[in-house]
Amino acid sequence: MSFDGFSPKALKLLEAIKQNNNKEWFEAHKSEYQELILEPSRLFVQEMGEHLMALEPTINFAPKINHSLFRIYRDIRRMGNDKRPIKHRIGHIFWQGSGKRLQSSSFYMHFSPEELFVAVGVRWFEKPMLDAYREHIKDDTRRAELADIIQSATSNGAKIIDKGYKRYPKGFNKEMPDADLSLYKGMAAYKTFDPHLIEDGERLTDTLYESYEIMLPMQRYMYEVSLRVKNG
Repeated sequence: MSFDGFSPKALKLLEAIKQNNNKEWFEAHKSEYQELILEPSRLFVQEMGEHLMALEPTINFAPKINHSLFRIYRDIRRMGNDKRPIKHRIGHIFWQGSGKRLQSSSFYMHFSPEELFVAVGVRWFEKPMLDAYREHIKDDTRRAELADIIQSATSNGAKIIDKGYKRYPKGFNKEMPDADLSLYKGMAAYKTFDPHLIEDGERLTDTLYESYEIMLPMQRYMYEVSLRVKNG
């Protein structure tokens, strides 16, 4: 069965989840979630993953929860003061490498009633990845390469996630060219689109492929960084 897009009812369901964010309401509407979100998501992952293999043959994807699909329930223990139990945005991830999927360079997208968000790279670093990233960009040539990648991506309509730190870490100072690259808590490029794009399967996959292709140098750079991660 091919992926033809998500029903227009999908965004309406996500809006309803926002307005009725509790487990009792969701359980009463779980069949709608499975029909409008989960099953087409499985088809989307399989089709998009096969397309992405043309860009990165070693990409990992599987149309399963905790693989390319995310649980609909939020881990409220880790979400600070926001205790809403149900997600109203639906994420999909295609990752490269043998590490944890969220700490591997990846092609990512999510949609919600507000936006379609498309990104590549690693959106936030846990300590092993942060250490590997900083070690990698201590080299002037590699730091300049990343600066060029960012310049190319932004000139083609992408944005870069915000910096997360204000003080330079050990080994960096303001006199170094492109030293601000050491202030990031993650490194990813992204684009946003009208969420209704999900309703046309062909346009969605074409748009994502074109966006991922533009941002591919970031994907490859961050994959190289991930190879420096020291396990254990």
